[in-house]
Amino acid sequence: MPRVGHFASFGAPGVLVYLCFVLAPILISFGYSLTNYNPFNPPVKFTGLDNYRLLFSDEQFLTALKVTTILTLIVVAVPNVLGLGVALLLDRKGWLYNALRSVFFTPVILSSVVVSIVWSRLLDDAGPLNSLLRALGVEHPPGWLSDPDLALYSVASIVCWQMLGFCVVVYLAGLQGVPAELLEAAEIDGAGPLRRFRAVTWPLLAPSLTINTVVLLISAFKTYDYVKVITNGGPGSGATATIAFDVLQTGFDANHVGYASAMAVLMLVIVAVVTSVVLNFLRRREVDL
Repeated sequence: MPRVGHFASFGAPGVLVYLCFVLAPILISFGYSLTNYNPFNPPVKFTGLDNYRLLFSDEQFLTALKVTTILTLIVVAVPNVLGLGVALLLDRKGWLYNALRSVFFTPVILSSVVVSIVWSRLLDDAGPLNSLLRALGVEHPPGWLSDPDLALYSVASIVCWQMLGFCVVVYLAGLQGVPAELLEAAEIDGAGPLRRFRAVTWPLLAPSLTINTVVLLISAFKTYDYVKVITNGGPGSGATATIAFDVLQTGFDANHVGYASAMAVLMLVIVAVVTSVVLNFLRRREVDL
C-alpha cells in the first residue's frame, strides 16, 4: 500500500493533466460531433453519424484532405532528405561548424506566425524576391502566393524551411553516435565513402529517421497557422486550406460546432492510424537493420 500511495502521489498530477487537457476535450468533441450543435442556433439535436456521412460527400472537406495529404508528403520528405545532407556536411569539429549548427536551428525556435509574416512579405508579388527577378529580366515573375497552382507548394516550402533545423539536429545526434571503429573497420576492408555510409552510417541512423518522420508527419497534418497568416486558405477556392484550417473556420467562423467536431475527430483518427502504421514500419526496419 505505501508503494501504491507513492505511485499515486507522483503519477496523479500527470494523469489529471492528461485527463483534463487531452482525453476530456477529445470525448467532448466526439459528443459534439454527434449533434447539430450551433451556439447561436439552438436547440441542440442528436444527429448520430450524419455529420460523418456528410463529410465524405463534402467537396470542401475532400479538397482539404487532398491539400493536407500533399502538404504532409512534401514536409515529411524534403526536410528529411535535406536535413540528412546538411547534417553530413556539419558533422565535423570546429567553431565554424558549431556556428552553422546554430544558424540552421534558429528557425525552429521562432514562432510560426513570425516566420509566416516574414515569408509572406518576401514572396509577395511586389516583394524582394519578385523585385530581384524583375531586375534580372523576368517580366512576369511567378505569383508565389497568389497563383493557386503555386501557393500550396510555397506554403509547404516555408514549413520545410522552419523544420529543416530540427531534422539536422536529430541527424547530427545520430551521426555522433556512430562508432568510429566501425567506420575505420569498413575503410580498412576497402569500403569507399558511399559504401561506408550505406552499410554502416545509414542503418545506425534508423532511430533518427523514425523520430524525424513521425514529428514531421504530425506537425504537417495539423498545419493551421501558416495557412491562416500567409494565404487564409486561398487563393481561389481552398487552394491551401488544410483540414485543421477548415475545422477552425467551420467551428468558429461559421459556428457549426457539431460538424467541425466531426472533422476534428476524423482528422485525429487519420493522424493516429497513419502515425501508427509509419511508426510500426520504421521500428521494424530498425530491428531488421
